[in-house]
Amino acid sequence: MDIIKSVRALGLMSGTSLDGVDIALVKTDGIDVYDFGRAYTVPYDDSLREQIRSILGLKPDTEQNAAKISLVENLLTAFHAEVVKDFLSAEDEPVDVIGFHGHTIHHEPENHYTHQIGDGQLLADLTGIKVVNRFRNADVCAGGQGAPLVPVYHAALCADMEKPVAVLNIGGVSNITWIGSTGEMLAFDTGPGNAPVNDWVLKHAGMHMDYNGKLAISGKVNEPILSVLMKHKYFAQYPPKSIDRNIFNEKLEHLEGLSLEDGAATATAFTAEAVAYSISFFLPEPPKKLIISGGGANNPTMVRFIRRRLPDIEVTTGREIGWNCEAMEAQAFAYLAVRRLAGLPITFPTTTGVSEPLPGGEIHTPGKK
Repeated sequence: MDIIKSVRALGLMSGTSLDGVDIALVKTDGIDVYDFGRAYTVPYDDSLREQIRSILGLKPDTEQNAAKISLVENLLTAFHAEVVKDFLSAEDEPVDVIGFHGHTIHHEPENHYTHQIGDGQLLADLTGIKVVNRFRNADVCAGGQGAPLVPVYHAALCADMEKPVAVLNIGGVSNITWIGSTGEMLAFDTGPGNAPVNDWVLKHAGMHMDYNGKLAISGKVNEPILSVLMKHKYFAQYPPKSIDRNIFNEKLEHLEGLSLEDGAATATAFTAEAVAYSISFFLPEPPKKLIISGGGANNPTMVRFIRRRLPDIEVTTGREIGWNCEAMEAQAFAYLAVRRLAGLPITFPTTTGVSEPLPGGEIHTPGKK
């Protein structure tokens, strides 16, 4: 592994919350993380955001769907390429590899199917840099859930922390990584994340998110509706398990009729309740500390709701311990790209349900067809 200790990797993440592209630079050998570079988010313009939204849930199973998906995929890839070029214009050293997650439009692991749009070869050609993408496919084809993928990166970040410890990533959906005293991992999607809140405020206020949780903190949680939301069959399933961002849509129709603020409060409480439920029922041992990362860590109302439901656990945010919460997943895909180059596994039986530790990702070299 010594020969790749100085690898500089870029990670690109387009999350299910549809806010934009997260880009982050890390220096790693795929085992340890030696340094963190710059990281930021480039928002989608409204046109591209709505084009992506228009293909969510589609499969390329008809000529019309395939053409529509291909068009958006090319636009998305070109946008990522511009993000990379702008980022690198301020860097003095080259980058060795790009970890390109793309954007999930359909995730159906029970049928061995997952689809992240994003053309890895096109991105490699446009940037002149080696690209790794399609991180989930090998795992799903082998019977795994294909998610979550970030646990092995969480474990690297938490290597020197007191165990057990857990990291909760709140993006469009939420996933948790539990790391035990001997380094054992358990990971799964706990349920909803920012998506229900974002979808609610977009529909009823034309906002892309509940900024700083101001709507939710002004509202009142409707407990009977929250109880109905928690009766979704997903919560009865044992890990490993993962979800598509849209699986709760039918249940979330129960929010209709609430005020804007009460709907935001109840949707936020839904995420917090699902996290608390998952920790209580599925973790081998309660963590001494729960570290919240992802976009949800920026929502003080979300963090407050989670703390209320976990009074016996120290709940903190990644920012409070020096992590860049917004960059976490982008950093992770940079890290996973380096692991792919080294032939190291990225998914495990206790993180995705795959039968054995498995490498993942396809490598694309510029100019190579």
